[in-house]
Amino acid sequence: QVQLVESGGGLVQAGGSLRLSCAASGRTFSSYAMGWFRQAPGKEREFVATISWSGGSTNYADSVKGRFTISRDNAKNTVYLQMISLKPADTAVYYCAAAPHLSAYAPLYNYWGQGTQVTVSS
Repeated sequence: QVQLVESGGGLVQAGGSLRLSCAASGRTFSSYAMGWFRQAPGKEREFVATISWSGGSTNYADSVKGRFTISRDNAKNTVYLQMISLKPADTAVYYCAAAPHLSAYAPLYNYWGQGTQVTVSS
């Protein structure tokens, strides 16, 4: 069982930066791949980024490549999403999730956090 709690969301102007954190409970955190997804009002939840259990492999949605960086610290049971050059289109609730393997496919993720709101003003 893994419990996930996101933090770090907020209101930022376009071009600004934010770093999201996702703290996990449970001894098995380091055995899971982790992902970030987001959902904007009236839209489907979409994949943002994922990282393997070791941190050695990552994958990003085309819309965030070069602007977002996913990382993890297994000693702290935490995964991060560093976001720079934010755009109003990045406004959404951001969720972290845990999966057995690296994946961009939401149904493969077993555990989800409650989400944190990111709002980018123009």
